[in-house]
Amino acid sequence: MVDLNYLSIDAAHDMLVSGKVTAEDLVKFHLDKIKKLNPKVRSVITIDEKSAIDKAKAVDTKISEGKQIGLLEGIPYTAKEMFMAKGTKTTAASKILEDFIAPYSATAIRKLDEAGAILIAKVNQDEFAHGGSTENSAYHPTHNPWDLDRVPGGSSGGSAAAVAADMGIFSLGTDTGGSIRQPAAFCGVTGFKPSYGAVSRYGVISMASSFDCIGPISRSAKDTEIVFDAISGLDPRDSTSVDYKLDKPKEQLKAIYYEVGNEVDSLINNQNFNHLEVASTKPIKELGVTEESLAAYYILVPSEISSNLERYDGVRYGARTQNSSNLNETYTKTRGEFFGPEVKRRNLLGAYTLSAGYYDAYYKKAMQLRTMIKNRVNEVLDEYDVILVPTTIEPAFKIGSKADPVEMYKTDVLTVFANLAGVPSISIPFGFDESSGLPLGLQIIGKQGDDKKILEIAKTIQDATDYHKKVGEIKL
Repeated sequence: MVDLNYLSIDAAHDMLVSGKVTAEDLVKFHLDKIKKLNPKVRSVITIDEKSAIDKAKAVDTKISEGKQIGLLEGIPYTAKEMFMAKGTKTTAASKILEDFIAPYSATAIRKLDEAGAILIAKVNQDEFAHGGSTENSAYHPTHNPWDLDRVPGGSSGGSAAAVAADMGIFSLGTDTGGSIRQPAAFCGVTGFKPSYGAVSRYGVISMASSFDCIGPISRSAKDTEIVFDAISGLDPRDSTSVDYKLDKPKEQLKAIYYEVGNEVDSLINNQNFNHLEVASTKPIKELGVTEESLAAYYILVPSEISSNLERYDGVRYGARTQNSSNLNETYTKTRGEFFGPEVKRRNLLGAYTLSAGYYDAYYKKAMQLRTMIKNRVNEVLDEYDVILVPTTIEPAFKIGSKADPVEMYKTDVLTVFANLAGVPSISIPFGFDESSGLPLGLQIIGKQGDDKKILEIAKTIQDATDYHKKVGEIKL
């Protein structure tokens, strides 16, 4: 009996080519895992079983005819509910889009289709990606596979939990302020936020357009790089996409590490990363951008949210109230009935900061601060090749333990500055919290366009540690 649990992309590909397993069997194995584990983890919203099996059969036919297959052909994966896949439900975990069927596919989904990867399910998230715990989904919270009483992080918590529970070999997520990296850290997997514009946002439901990034979540940096190579590149449908010259790093690299006071601090100082020298270690406050970033982020992002949510008015598409007597009531009651509390909160905050009397006092100053933060990050990266910092200040917290929105927003304190600066950042598993035994993450942050550099560094670090392999020890 071939063991199909926790396969890497390379291992799955080799099994398909050698005939040890068929693509249909590989897809059915992961669909069966979803059916078995999803009642506990509650990661998956929509399963696309028939389409997935049909695509797997086509890959098997190709193999049986002696034709070569690409590295991603026949590989089952999941995607966050923000991604449109033609003919499938795309809800953004909101009741206002409960019956919305995507008329076309996102560029990232289309590129994976062309590479032969097989989308088997769409996974849960915070509604419209507004949150850091996947408790704000309009359907149900998702649970962390390491401890079902804890959150998986967010907003791409469904993606991280699905990978950690082996409900697919990789997943796609979105990262506006840490929404790939934070859940990756909480779930003991690898999550990559590319440089802004490196992956097209076309066909992905917008949260905050000048922050949103598309990236993969997988169990290793090697798998992450394979997926990133498939989905990145210039897209004429997305005016913000960029054709970066993605070069691999030079031989010897210099990093600065910022301490935050958790177990990662001691582990980082006791590791030999071969070609990466941790040349300096300083307290996080000396980076000088974390608290400032959080303040600027929660002005700018709600402002962009309020603009992007204007299209959900009960007229053009999505759900519509049945209790209105005029057009104005249609607008207000539709949004009141179908938006969740966190979506309403951010929408109101954004409308307030963009209003005529407060634009200069809030939005304009936050934009000025964003420029200062970007300049500061670039100053550090002029001296060092990469910045190292823990992904989170704590491991995954208990479901329901952060009812205060401000306390929830503080969980982004170590991730949002990379989004403000537009630079690439990857979170890799790096040790475990001593008291809870839950995984912790390490961020590797580089200059804009240095995506391949930090992926190579992540692979080097994972070659020197085995933290990313521990996810296979989860028992559900």
